[in-house]
Amino acid sequence: KTSAGAAARVPVARVTNLNRTLKAYAEAGFTVVGLAGEAETDIAGFPGIDGPLLIVVGSEGAGLARLVRDNCDVLVHIPIQSAVESLNASVAAAIALYEVSRSRA
Repeated sequence: KTSAGAAARVPVARVTNLNRTLKAYAEAGFTVVGLAGEAETDIAGFPGIDGPLLIVVGSEGAGLARLVRDNCDVLVHIPIQSAVESLNASVAAAIALYEVSRSRA
């Protein structure tokens, strides 16, 4: 039980067609946020952070696919020191979830 119960509290989805699912969530009023290291918008205080969110984390090597990027309302980056090339996907997801939680406190 590595998640120590967090998996029971955070909704996680597994889908067969990600782009169709992203469109459906956007139509339902969610802000679709993609994590992208080269994005110009900082994770802190991005537009829509206080509403319903769907956060998309890409693969560790390739990041987000082009069509996935196109279906995101906003792409955000996590500021890191220039000596660090990128973050592990699970670490990036954890930081993003923390920032959303912190901004809503």
